[in-house]
Amino acid sequence: MNRYLIGRIGQALLVLWGAYTITYFILYLLPGDTLAIMLSASGMEADGLSPEDLAKARAYYGLDKGIFEQYFDLLWRALHGDLGQSLSLNRPVTALLAERLPQTLALAGFAIALSLLGGIGLAYLTAYLQWQPLKVALSRLPSLGFSVPVFWMGLLLIQVFAFGLGWFPATGSQGFASLVLPAVTLAIPSAAVYAQVLQRGFQGVWQEPYIATAFAKGLSRAQVQARHGLRNAALPILTLVGLQVGNTVSGAVLVETIFSRNGVGRLAQEAVLRQDIPVVLAIVAVSAAGFVLVNLIVDLLYPYLDPRIAHATKVT
Repeated sequence: MNRYLIGRIGQALLVLWGAYTITYFILYLLPGDTLAIMLSASGMEADGLSPEDLAKARAYYGLDKGIFEQYFDLLWRALHGDLGQSLSLNRPVTALLAERLPQTLALAGFAIALSLLGGIGLAYLTAYLQWQPLKVALSRLPSLGFSVPVFWMGLLLIQVFAFGLGWFPATGSQGFASLVLPAVTLAIPSAAVYAQVLQRGFQGVWQEPYIATAFAKGLSRAQVQARHGLRNAALPILTLVGLQVGNTVSGAVLVETIFSRNGVGRLAQEAVLRQDIPVVLAIVAVSAAGFVLVNLIVDLLYPYLDPRIAHATKVT
C-alpha cells in the first residue's frame, strides 16, 4: 500500500510540473511582445517610450532574460510559495487569486453537487421505471445533455429564467441567486456523463445473480435497487468525479465570461489576452493542483471501496 501511495503522489507531482512547464512555453511562443501588450492595457504605447525606458521596464519585469532563465526563475519562486507579480495589473498574483478563487470554488462546488444529484437521480429513476416509453425517453436525455454547447445553454437559461421569468439575475456574482444559472449551465454536461455511465451500470447490475437472490429473499424492487443496485453500479462514478473536476475548472472560463462573474476563469481569460505569464501560470498550477488532489483522493479511496483493487495492490 505504501508503494501504491508513493507512486500516486509521484504521478501527481509529475502532472503538476508538466502542466506548469507546457503552459509556460506555450505562452512564451505566442506572437506579440508581452511588454507592448502590458503598456497597451494600461493606456500607453511602446512607441511613446525611449529605448532606455523600454530597457528599464524589461529589466524590471525580468523580460530581458532568456526563455529558460525566466522559466527556472519563475519555477523556483513558485516552489517557495511566491507566484510573482501580475505584469498587467501590477499586483501580487496571490492577492488576485485570493479575491477571485472563492467565487470560482463556490461555482464549481455547487455545479459538482448539482451534476451528481441530477445525473444519479436521472439514472436511478430510469432504472426504476418499468413503463418502456418513458424509460426510453429518459435514457436519451444524457446524450442531449452533453451534445448541447455550454455557451448556448448559458444563453438559453439567461433568456428564459433571467429576461423571461425574471427569477435570477443574468450577470454578476453577488449572492446565491447569481450563482444558480452559471452552476446549472456548468453542471449539465457532467450530469449527462454521470447519468449515462450509471444507466449502463444499472443495466449490468440487474443481470447479476445476487440481484435474483435479493428478490428471492422478498425485497421489493425499490429495496433491491437502493441496497444492492446503486452501490455496485455507482462505483465508476467515483472515477468520473475526479475526471470531471478538470472539465468543471476549464468550463468555468467560458461560464464566468458568459455570466460576467469575477472568478478565476475570467481572470485566466484576461491574463491570456494580455500574455500575463505569472497570472496564467499561477492559475494553471492551482487548477492542476486541485485536479490531481481530487484524483489522488479517488485513487486512494478505490482500494477501500473495491476489495479486488486492494488485493491487487497487495499482490504488486
